[in-house]
Amino acid sequence: MFKKASLVLFAVFSLFTAKAQTVEEVYNRYLDFNLTRLEGPASKTLEAGEALLPDTAKLTPKQRISFYYSIGKAYEDDAQSIKAQQYYERVAAAVPDYYVVQRALGYIFAKQAESYADKLNATASNITENKKVMALYTAAAKKAIPYLEKAQACDPDDDTLTRITILLKNTKDTAGLANLKTKLATLSKTCIDLLDDK
Repeated sequence: MFKKASLVLFAVFSLFTAKAQTVEEVYNRYLDFNLTRLEGPASKTLEAGEALLPDTAKLTPKQRISFYYSIGKAYEDDAQSIKAQQYYERVAAAVPDYYVVQRALGYIFAKQAESYADKLNATASNITENKKVMALYTAAAKKAIPYLEKAQACDPDDDTLTRITILLKNTKDTAGLANLKTKLATLSKTCIDLLDDK
């Protein structure tokens, strides 16, 4: 009987002491995450970020977007580009003129395209397999191009421009090549280089 009463009291006590994180507590954890991100190590950054993920709805929209970029960057730095991509895409959807995340996404998809390009030579003797790999290459390249174009328009870089040109040529996008200079000029009119979380 004493054990049952103790268990009931423990359960009731747990219910009263366990509470949802308040907005202020979540914000403080967000600040701690940012401090950890700046001071390192990377493993602690991911640990703090992953602990905060379930509570991001309690952050303001700007804080949430800033957090998504930061955890995406932490995943990318940890060679987890698939996880990084999902958070970067949220940022790009919310702040499409933030060219830093555009470059990150562009390079993620460009690297995917490059991995398929390497496989193209290996499958050259198998026409069916080669066509499948070429379709995967083209899909990744077409995802990369708009992101890289925005990044190039806002922060010109020879490597980025070379990648765009190669991807356009390899996907046989002659119109994209012909209009690239004009497109970059148009895209350069709206560029954001810093996220504001206030």
